[in-house]
Amino acid sequence: MNPKQLTIEKVQEALGKEKYICDRSLATVVYLSIAMGKPLLLEGEAGVGKTEVAKVLAGIMETKLIRLQCYEGLDANTALYEWNYPKQMLRIKLEEVGKRDRGSVATEIFTEEYLVKRPLLEAIQGNGATPPVLLIDEIDRADMEFEAFLLEVLSDFQITIPELGTIRAEMRPYVFLTSNRTREIHDALKRRCLYHWIDYPTFEKEREIIATKFPRIRERLADQICFFMQQVRQMNFYKRPGVAETLDWAAALIALNRDELDEKTVEETVGCVFKYREDLHHMQEELAGKRIDLEPEGKGAGAVSV
Repeated sequence: MNPKQLTIEKVQEALGKEKYICDRSLATVVYLSIAMGKPLLLEGEAGVGKTEVAKVLAGIMETKLIRLQCYEGLDANTALYEWNYPKQMLRIKLEEVGKRDRGSVATEIFTEEYLVKRPLLEAIQGNGATPPVLLIDEIDRADMEFEAFLLEVLSDFQITIPELGTIRAEMRPYVFLTSNRTREIHDALKRRCLYHWIDYPTFEKEREIIATKFPRIRERLADQICFFMQQVRQMNFYKRPGVAETLDWAAALIALNRDELDEKTVEETVGCVFKYREDLHHMQEELAGKRIDLEPEGKGAGAVSV
């Protein structure tokens, strides 16, 4: 898709065709990020679809997705580039056999041939007709030092390699950063980005997501799944389930040929929803105390409590 022909409506429509259901506010900020050439910081609870935005947009723009997964201890070299030391050493040994001048060899082994490009350099050098999508995933997992390093990269879209000089992006990549908000992102980084918070979906929106992803699912089952999820997100679980867990659970229930939820089915498959022992135990208590309804209000012949 030509970025110059994009509108908010076209972004929302294109995301929908790729089975990503979004409201107008998200479509607007994605459009602005592309139009203004500014990175977009997406925050929200884990599993609400932040990473998926970048993946889907890469498909819409028919361009490459370059992903940098952040973690504690991630450093600039790992994100930018490294020299291929084994290949350099082999070249040195071969040249020693030929008794070449060491100074000349030292110059030749610090060229792009011996450069191992990491995600940030790959995105800045993007060699396609369309800029790549750069996904900097879970920036809140990286150290503050790495966050500070990103300030220059996201401001100027250029890096300096001492042996090669400064490399500037001819086409700015479409940059998406995600954060699960395990810690606050510094204001300096936020100033360089547009911002959007992705919340848990409403019952209606989650129902539409399930229907889009699983068009053959029984309506009653889809209603029950969404109603269940809406309830547990209001409860005090260590990790409340996101849309990703909803879709996993729906896929599991379809694989088991279940047409509706009942107590036994919930007990057998609740591992698709909760991933912590404490939450599973809490869930069992809620089920035993009959504090969760499986039947959406006003649906079916009557409430079925478990």
